[in-house]
Parts: sequence; structure tokens; C-alpha cells
Amino acid sequence: MHIAPLRRLPFLLLALGLSALAAEERPLLSLQPATARPGDPVLVTVRGLTQVPTGTLGERPLRFYPTREGFQALTGLPVELTPGQVPVKVSVPAQGLIAPMELTGSLDVVAAGWPSRTLKVAKKFTVKKPAPEVQARMEADKAAFAAAFAQAFVAPVFKENFAWPRQDTITAPYGDLRTYNGKKQSQHYGTDIRGATGTPVYAANAGTVVMSRDAYASGNTVLVHHGAGLYTAYFHLSATDVKDGERVERGQLLGKVGATGRVTGPHLHWGVKVDDMWVDGETLLKLDFTGEPAPAVTQRDKE
Repeated sequence: MHIAPLRRLPFLLLALGLSALAAEERPLLSLQPATARPGDPVLVTVRGLTQVPTGTLGERPLRFYPTREGFQALTGLPVELTPGQVPVKVSVPAQGLIAPMELTGSLDVVAAGWPSRTLKVAKKFTVKKPAPEVQARMEADKAAFAAAFAQAFVAPVFKENFAWPRQDTITAPYGDLRTYNGKKQSQHYGTDIRGATGTPVYAANAGTVVMSRDAYASGNTVLVHHGAGLYTAYFHLSATDVKDGERVERGQLLGKVGATGRVTGPHLHWGVKVDDMWVDGETLLKLDFTGEPAPAVTQRDKE
């Protein structure tokens, strides 16, 4: 049926309004950091959604949680990852005027350039076959760590960006390739921060203490669960000030710097674990979860 031009105008305006609304509500995908290295944590954000999406970064599934503007997922890049383009795919369910769709992109991963160093520690930490009592203690530690890292996936309990657990020089960054006593080789999955014995160590963000334990290799240890599959670890403490199950806030005292466990001297080993991978804590500090400026990064030791 023919519609007169003047009568057709409201229908045209309605159609244009719907198109504009659809364009305005179209979901947007963003990645942090924009360029990453193997071992980095990665924050995937999808804005403009009311329904939970699903997706992958490379071959790793993403676990999304709600935010004020949409949904986020936190994951990491394996340290052995080959540099190149890592694809990201997010499936968006239907919502309102938006039909189901797939958002795609890629993350540029560059070479890490891990440094290497040789360290000397007590011989008991490098023997191939520890004494039975030491082996039993190590097995008990392993079970305790596994239980601590087996928390149910929940949305983040923090409302701020992450901050340094203490401000001082970094003496060993994440990723160091290490040789102990000229024989045993390993990679450093944390950030070592200089500190005299007894100096304070603070929580990098709000969370729940899931382990406070004297472990054989890591010494006096505190693990904090922050939600979103994210944990921070504080090793080699001379003393701890928190208990299992205790809720802590960003900047709350956790313990004091020490030289317990397998160490060459007093310092804080600060670790970050996400999605069952140890990742670079320095990169975590640069991620913007809330729109606030990220904390300043401590300058590394140049020795």
C-alpha cells in the first residue's frame, strides 16, 4: 500500500532512531596492555553489555565478571608463548536491539628478553634428593599451596587499582633466568623488592588471606585471594601479621621483610598468579580496572 510522503516521515524517523540507538549500544572490546610480553596479565573489557559474554584469548577461555560498564575477564600469557599476534574472540549474546555477534581482535605480543643471573644459596636447597623429613615438608607445602589456589571463581572484591606492596628498588624482575650454585636452573616467577629485615609489607589490594604459612622454600608466606581468579603472594617474610581467612584492605600490613626460606639475603619476593599462571606483577600495576591512574612503578636496580 502506498504511503503519502508526509505520513511516511514518522516511520522514517523511527527507523533512523532505532539505527542510531543500535549503533550507540553496539558492544566495544578493549585489551590491556595494548602490547604485551609473555608472562603478562591481560585484562579484557567488553563495554555496552547486559548479558554475560563468553570468549577466548588465544587458546585460553575467558571468565567474565560484571562491571559498571559491561564485563571484564582477567587472564595471562604463558611465559613460553612465541611472540606474534594472539587472537581474541568474544561471543556476545542477544540483548535488546542487538543480535548475537562475535567481537574479534588481536594482541601484539613482543619478545620478553629475559635477563639471566647466577646465584648462591645454601646447598640444602639444590640437592637432588632431599632428606625424608625435608621431602615430607615440601609435599605438605605443595598441598597447602594447591588448596589455597583452589578458591571458587568470584567477582573481584577490590574497588581500586593495584599498588606496590612496598616502595623500594627492584633487585630482580619477573622472568629472570637463574642458575643456583652453578647447577640448578629455574625461572623467576615474581618480583624481588629490596628491603631490610623488619621493614613493613602491605597488601597490594583488598582480598582474603587464603594462606599464612612457614614454607620450606618460600619461608614465611602470605597468599591473598582478590577474586577474578587473581592472587598475590608475599614470600620470605620475617614475621606475618595476618591469619587464614582474614579480610584485608589495600595498604594493610601483612608482615615484615625477612630472609626465610631459599634466599640470598633479606628482600620481599612479590608474586602474582592469575588463571593458574604466575604473571608479571609490574604489568598488573599498570592495568586500569576502575578508571583511576595506575600507581607509579618503582625504578629497577641498575647494578
